[in-house]
Amino acid sequence: MTSSVLTRPEAALRRASPRHYLMCPPTSFDVLYAINPWMHPGAPVDRGRALAQWSALVEAYRAAGHRVDLLDPVEGLPDMVFAANGATVVDGHVLQARFATPQRAAEAASHGAWHAARLGGSGVVTAPVAVNEAEGDFAVLSDRVLAGHGFRTSPDAHAELARLTGREVVSLELVSPVYYHLDVALTVLDDRADHIAYHPAAFSPASRQRLAALFPDAVLATAADAACLGLNAVSDGLHVWLPAGAPHLVGALAAAGYRPVEVDVSELLLGGGGVKCCTQEIRPTRPTTPSGGTPR
Repeated sequence: MTSSVLTRPEAALRRASPRHYLMCPPTSFDVLYAINPWMHPGAPVDRGRALAQWSALVEAYRAAGHRVDLLDPVEGLPDMVFAANGATVVDGHVLQARFATPQRAAEAASHGAWHAARLGGSGVVTAPVAVNEAEGDFAVLSDRVLAGHGFRTSPDAHAELARLTGREVVSLELVSPVYYHLDVALTVLDDRADHIAYHPAAFSPASRQRLAALFPDAVLATAADAACLGLNAVSDGLHVWLPAGAPHLVGALAAAGYRPVEVDVSELLLGGGGVKCCTQEIRPTRPTTPSGGTPR
């Protein structure tokens, strides 16, 4: 499979925009159970190395001019480093996670409390009814949200997010247990121009057709790109931070006008997470709010 990148006028105009991220240090990181195919309990984990890799990612964001706030880790919750799964923040609205697995369920309260303190009296953290694993399965574009289901997040959560944000939510079915979250099968490259990269084989035939129709100039990742979690990436519209080991994807991103930055997160991959998993984005309220949207 080769990348499918059409000539886009935006490619010559790539630019970074300021971002606000929430991250959690891996001081309690370990592999004590298996809730995804990447995890092998008993595998040796070097927490010092995990912390060094995570810290390098934090500093890379800050060096690019982005704000990074820190969530205090909780002893006994080894996956809290994967902060993207704790909440989804769109236009200032916060939808707290409701984890599919009991091992991570307690993380949601820490995220909810952090966001409630940040918002003060200016906003509300919404506790979900349906199971959702936040940005693990929600990818935010300019006016809509791509939402995964099939393994962790319930399709009912797609409707909850649509009601909360007023955005259109596009449901996508994941079919490979290896790519159990949307954020290991698809990444948003430019949330202003709605440019994405994804691995087609991770999706059902109907969802592949939908993606091809909506994003004809998407970057198509190879099986090798996806296998090293290369799509578990974060972009500010110009720089794309992604796990090291996906040379095809790096070349395709550069050809599309981005500046790919490979990051060593090999220790964190033992838990099934990469760059995006560690990074929750806090999106402020926009000047105008779109009319109500529904999943389709």
